[in-house]
Amino acid sequence: MRRDCFVDLRTKNRGNYRQPIQMPPAAEIAAIAEEIRSRLNQLAAPATAEVRSLRREFSRRIAKQAPESIHKLAFILLQENSGTLRFIAYEILCHHRTAFQQLTAEDIVKLGKGLDSWSSVDTFAMYISGPTWAQGQLTDDRIATWANSEDRWWRRTALVSTVALSRRGNPGDLAKVFRICTLLVSDRDDMVVKALSWALREAAKKHPAEVKAFLAVHKQALAARVIREVNNKLTTGLKSPRNPERKA
Repeated sequence: MRRDCFVDLRTKNRGNYRQPIQMPPAAEIAAIAEEIRSRLNQLAAPATAEVRSLRREFSRRIAKQAPESIHKLAFILLQENSGTLRFIAYEILCHHRTAFQQLTAEDIVKLGKGLDSWSSVDTFAMYISGPTWAQGQLTDDRIATWANSEDRWWRRTALVSTVALSRRGNPGDLAKVFRICTLLVSDRDDMVVKALSWALREAAKKHPAEVKAFLAVHKQALAARVIREVNNKLTTGLKSPRNPERKA
């Protein structure tokens, strides 16, 4: 048997005959999750490139697994409060096309349980909520509900989710992006302010005139940081251009 096979086989002794017994699917998926944890723990100080390389290896090995098994694997990995395992879980789902396409809105909300940092939010929004929203698996109203949440991390999630729509550039997407941005123009939570700046800067790449008009309409409500960074993007192409008079 190949060593890299995920199916864990047990045997029964019948004299000199050993009969293989396949583990049930649930146990198999749990074994995969445990192997991922173990391999990750062997990395002393894992850099993103190392973690992604590990994820790619596992994505190849589980490519033929059923979508529901991939979902189960992701949820098992998310049981542990680990940013790195969260990253792997989201990337595994994102790169298994069938499993990704079969995520329901309820699945997606569960995948976002425990978001508690900008990094966890941004990974979730860039790999899961944004792309599924773009594909119609999440409704506009669902994202708007997040924008109205009392939880700062869900409000940030709503804004970062707009990045997927802005990058796609389909007709009608800009109105959806502006709807979410408008809901949060007066928010002064630092994590939300930074996300609003990002959302508008991303939209400005394809729709600079419309974003400029948005700034003009909401200039009394927007945080100074958002106005400064988005205007910099519109005029220089950079969020924070270097000051040529500043000494090196």
